[in-house]
Amino acid sequence: MKSLILAEKPSVARDLARILGCKTKQKHHIEGDKFIITWALGHLVELKMPEDYDTKYKTWRMEDLPIIPEKMGLKVIRQTTAQFKGIEKLARRKDIKELIIATDAGREGELVARWIIERIRWNKPLKRLWISSYTDRAVKEGFRRLKPANQYDSLYKSAVCRAEADWLIGLNATRALTTKYEDPLSAGRVQTPTLAMILNREKEIQSFIPQKYWTVHAQIGTFTAIWEANGERKVFSEQKAKQILDKIKGKQAFVKTIDRKEKTEPQPLPYDLTELQRDANRRYGFSAKKTSNVLQGLYEHHKIVTYPRTDSRYLTTDLAATMTERLSALSSVYKEEVRHAMKHNGKVLAKRVFNNEKVTDHHAIIPTEERPSMNDLSGDEKKLYSLIAERFLALFYPACRFESVRAVFEIEGERFTVRESVTVDPGFKVIFRQSNEQSESSNQLAVLKPGRKIAVRDASLKEDLTEAPPRFDESDLLARMEKYGLGTPATRADIIEKLLSSEVIDRQNNRLYPTPKGKQLIDLVNDDLKSPELTAKWEAELEAIARGIGNPDEFLRKIRKQTRQIVTEIKQSEKKYKAHNITGTKCPECGSLMKEKKGKDGRMLICSDRECGFRKRKDPKLSNRRCPQCRKKMEIHEGKAGAYFQCRRCNIVEKLEKQKKAVSKREERQLLNKYANDESFGNSLADALKAALEQKEK
Repeated sequence: MKSLILAEKPSVARDLARILGCKTKQKHHIEGDKFIITWALGHLVELKMPEDYDTKYKTWRMEDLPIIPEKMGLKVIRQTTAQFKGIEKLARRKDIKELIIATDAGREGELVARWIIERIRWNKPLKRLWISSYTDRAVKEGFRRLKPANQYDSLYKSAVCRAEADWLIGLNATRALTTKYEDPLSAGRVQTPTLAMILNREKEIQSFIPQKYWTVHAQIGTFTAIWEANGERKVFSEQKAKQILDKIKGKQAFVKTIDRKEKTEPQPLPYDLTELQRDANRRYGFSAKKTSNVLQGLYEHHKIVTYPRTDSRYLTTDLAATMTERLSALSSVYKEEVRHAMKHNGKVLAKRVFNNEKVTDHHAIIPTEERPSMNDLSGDEKKLYSLIAERFLALFYPACRFESVRAVFEIEGERFTVRESVTVDPGFKVIFRQSNEQSESSNQLAVLKPGRKIAVRDASLKEDLTEAPPRFDESDLLARMEKYGLGTPATRADIIEKLLSSEVIDRQNNRLYPTPKGKQLIDLVNDDLKSPELTAKWEAELEAIARGIGNPDEFLRKIRKQTRQIVTEIKQSEKKYKAHNITGTKCPECGSLMKEKKGKDGRMLICSDRECGFRKRKDPKLSNRRCPQCRKKMEIHEGKAGAYFQCRRCNIVEKLEKQKKAVSKREERQLLNKYANDESFGNSLADALKAALEQKEK
């Protein structure tokens, strides 16, 4: 009897097959003596769409809303039906004794597998492979410690609740807004409050009124001191600032106090996904989505980092025994840093990182025991791996120690201060190549003693303006989403990308701007739907369900009630909406005005009547041909003499040479079968194929 293993994708299935010794490859599975490994392609099964319940829902009509099925059904995704049937056929084999779920060890991976299992009506034993890395050792160890699948039933229920809530609220709100205002308007349980946060920041910026302020600077010996009162250095009255300036010019400064405090900065904890996305955005300008994609490759293909979609920055205590091996794997890249860490026999100095209570499904992202081959990594992969590896190495170094010094001077009754920070021991900061300029320079304030008098050599005013808060970059937005519990580490990047693709926000110079469409959308939606607090409450309930202490039925009952309320409010709303991208061009098919929309390769004109659907290109199509001068992509045009490439910038034109299309092997077989029995052709295979190709060209 054999065990059937269900992986999440073909690449993972191939790795499992190699590790478990399965060598017989078939179209939908790989087989060995003990195991049969098959795979999903992401989701093979999804929730039914409205038209699957009733064909009348194919047409979007306000009177049909809200659409709330009594019981949510499942369907096989049409494009992946063949793979699903392959799994279904394997499940019916009599020589299979059990099924082992080997999809990603998380909420979404659980849902991928369980929906497939539900559709194939599996009734034999079910086990779960739960691992945090795909190294050979981790996989083998995981198979030795397989767990009963019912241990993860609560996680599955939480995943189902999340999927059904997103369907009910997102689908109904989107259909209601789109049909009422006759423009594609997308709303959802997580994306709408995220958009609301961006709009709220924009309102702060637009309502901000800059104020002039002054700071008073005094040159006391070799020090530049700044006027301060009750912790505030800004003076908002020019008259007052000038009075202070006149008062202190040419006077004596009295050293009132010297405060010295030794402080420590603890080692940073390893990354969870959100913190890594934020850091990659700050340092390299990576979008959250790009970080997720690059990280998945480091985990799945290169196997040099642990499970990426984690929400914990802590490690479990049992991992302490694996630290030496992980350090050894890093020694080829971080030779000196590892040598220093090995002085303590691979002992972690940041003790707080080990905390079982702060690890839920997966621990923080750290390097695996697999030795990295840096030559095999892309530039982006190297950058991301370096961030993870350096955070990990910092755990083996002491905390950074520095001395904070604050000198307070008194000049004619006015208080001036100088601050200085001097590094005593850089500790973990040597890992991050952070040169400590303060420690190299002399400790200037050390020469000062309380009671000493020093002449004021010069004094000056500096005028400036208060600044509005900056627009969010993705790092800021991810931090806000995490604070309010909007989405999960695994879904936040997709939420941001969805807002960008639906044209409610725009990314400019790594900052996120609301579009006119986004501004109008927020005004149209229900107040509860754009409330981060309400969505955070839902997320907390989903987390409670995953831990086995929440009630799935009660959660979905509240979601259904909320869905009805949202749709009712949209129906009764008297608010107006004007499409921001309407042009003066009329549709040649129906006469409606056309909308302008940005596409991947230029602007498109799309009919505003959804039932018409006519579209045409506004900008010339960009080709993959590069301009020989500026190396930009060239436009492709149709002229009287045929197609040609053009670079407007350099005024270069190149003719498009037609190439004969290569015949695929499938086409060869079809042509051969068609003409092989024709007596007018030669008998040999070569003759038949040659004749077939000639006939096709005619």
